[in-house]
Amino acid sequence: MSKPGDQKTKQIQIELDEQVGAGKYSNLAIVTHSPAEFIIDFTQVMPGLPKARVRSRIIMAPLHAKAFALAMMENVKKFENRFGEIHVSQEDWLKQFGFKLPSDAIPN
Repeated sequence: MSKPGDQKTKQIQIELDEQVGAGKYSNLAIVTHSPAEFIIDFTQVMPGLPKARVRSRIIMAPLHAKAFALAMMENVKKFENRFGEIHVSQEDWLKQFGFKLPSDAIPN
């Protein structure tokens, strides 16, 4: 019988093909949810244009969405410690893109 400390940590190999590795640019993410999942639509808003195109949609289970949110916050803190605070304001967004962000998209 094995003890809790006896288990080795397993590592998973992640493959990144060339097309996915090139990435998609997004400057706005719209997050919606149901009791079963979180949906994140990554969009690209162009200044002066009335439409934004969804570049990628990611669907996550609530547990994975929470883990993703925690990982993002940890990385934002690391970024800000190195490069300075990221400022987000409704006025700046309106000035740059010509529309207001939803109130739940602006941090307190």
